[in-house]
Amino acid sequence: MPTAIEDLWFTANDGLKLHALAAGPRDAAALPLICLPGISRTAEDFRELLQAIANNDKNQRRVIALDSRGRGLSARDPNPANYTVPVEIGDLLTVLDAEKIERAVFVGTSRGGILTMVMGAVRPQAIAGAVLNDIGPVLEMKGLLRIKSYVGKLPPPSSWAEAAALLKRVMSEQFPAFDEAKWQAYARRTWREDKGGLTPRSDPMISVALADIDPKVPPPDLWAQFEALVKAAPVFVIRGENSDLLSRETVAAMRAKDKCVETIEIAGQGHAPLIDAVTIGPILAFAARCGK
Repeated sequence: MPTAIEDLWFTANDGLKLHALAAGPRDAAALPLICLPGISRTAEDFRELLQAIANNDKNQRRVIALDSRGRGLSARDPNPANYTVPVEIGDLLTVLDAEKIERAVFVGTSRGGILTMVMGAVRPQAIAGAVLNDIGPVLEMKGLLRIKSYVGKLPPPSSWAEAAALLKRVMSEQFPAFDEAKWQAYARRTWREDKGGLTPRSDPMISVALADIDPKVPPPDLWAQFEALVKAAPVFVIRGENSDLLSRETVAAMRAKDKCVETIEIAGQGHAPLIDAVTIGPILAFAARCGK
């Protein structure tokens, strides 16, 4: 019988409550998938993948999608200075240890992909495979500045139509083919209904993590972390055709580091491609090739 999507709760080292969504049996023979969303995104971005696992008896695989601290149903950190990669890596390790997961295939979108690359250096033995969704060791300044311009800064929408319009204003160049239904669905993964109206699913203070982005100062690259990752496990890179954060040149350089790096480009999408019917099949096929 298909399994339901369930809520999991964890306690970080500093006592903060962390949340994740999960589907699939704990005792599945296949390696689990660990899904990590973007900097202001949540586990909701992976719900369609979780649903595919929950509704298919043949996909006997555990899937866990984490809400990083301050995102989704995880508690907001009273100290925004903790919205950093090192702290979030500590939270991820807490989840892996609590679930007794020694080895998994990681699926990281944007910030989640950065966490995945860092994991390649911190705990390489835990990575059986890595899907990097529109992220690589070089981050393009144009994309960073666009993300900085809206994360934590969008005005509170008064309706779902206004919420969709806000997203379209800042992301239409990335997703020019989205129809109103797509923007509405994106909006519902970005805000949630509350007694006072629509509230963001993520702490607006996450913008603190982007405060140091300066167009005159190139961000540090992550080549060392990427090289540790490809040494540890197979890597599958998804790029959005219109991405302003991950360039085709960087993808080519990633392939040059290791010819076994697999890549696909998603037509009509930018940063970051949706985890939906277009990408779920390739992700699960890659995970199947990563063994047990």
